[in-house]
Amino acid sequence: MGWVTGIVVYVLTWWVTLFAVLPLWVTPADPDDPGHAAGAPRRPRMLLKLAVTTAVSAVIWLGIYALVHSPLLSFREP
Repeated sequence: MGWVTGIVVYVLTWWVTLFAVLPLWVTPADPDDPGHAAGAPRRPRMLLKLAVTTAVSAVIWLGIYALVHSPLLSFREP
């Protein structure tokens, strides 16, 4: 895996992980709160979610990198 491929795989992994992390720690706002939609979160905690997304996607990327460079899964003839 070259460095460009590694960056592309990391970005794709980061986006998929972000969409998996976004629903975590969501408490809906009060329905009587003016200016907010009924399903809007009270505290979105986006910095925490971005940090968790970055850490989890880094671990997933390291697993993908190890799998790609591992001789256990190779389609090349020895």
